[in-house]
Amino acid sequence: MNSSRAFSDLILDHQNLFSGLANLSPEIIKAGELIIDTIDQDGKILVCGNGGSASDAQHFAAELVGRFEHDRRALPAIALTTDTSILTAVGNDYGYEAVFVRQVAGLGSGSDLLIAISTSGNSKNINLAVETAHQMGIKTVGLTGRKGGELLKLADVSIVIPHDITARIQEAHIFILHFWASMVENHILR
Repeated sequence: MNSSRAFSDLILDHQNLFSGLANLSPEIIKAGELIIDTIDQDGKILVCGNGGSASDAQHFAAELVGRFEHDRRALPAIALTTDTSILTAVGNDYGYEAVFVRQVAGLGSGSDLLIAISTSGNSKNINLAVETAHQMGIKTVGLTGRKGGELLKLADVSIVIPHDITARIQEAHIFILHFWASMVENHILR
């Protein structure tokens, strides 16, 4: 297959996926409202993910602490993927499955919200963090893909991107995260 054809096929696959995202709008909007409610109640947004989803977690936290499209006050958001000392110490002492659990337990409180990102929905360290959040009274949002995996059942609100290719799932995730950032800014600046 030539590169031009491959690129055209990729664009078509992306467009087909995105045209179906409107079907997920009730869950997407509900999750966005949870984010806004958390901020309105002086809670923090905690975000975690592995690999590309870790990058998405950091990206979203940066949009909230910094800015998305408008100047406004800084918002309390923490990507649980960024502190290499915590990640390596916890990974070494407790195992990689605990790298987010320990941070949720140490940084979280009942007024917070955990956004857990896993393209498969079966990342053990993500799902254990969600379980820990629930034990602490922290609400949870799951961003996942494929058929949702375990995260679908664990999160209070789950958004499942109906695709099997990780790259397409992550493209939809970042689009949704940007939509949430826009929802938050519109609420704060109204």
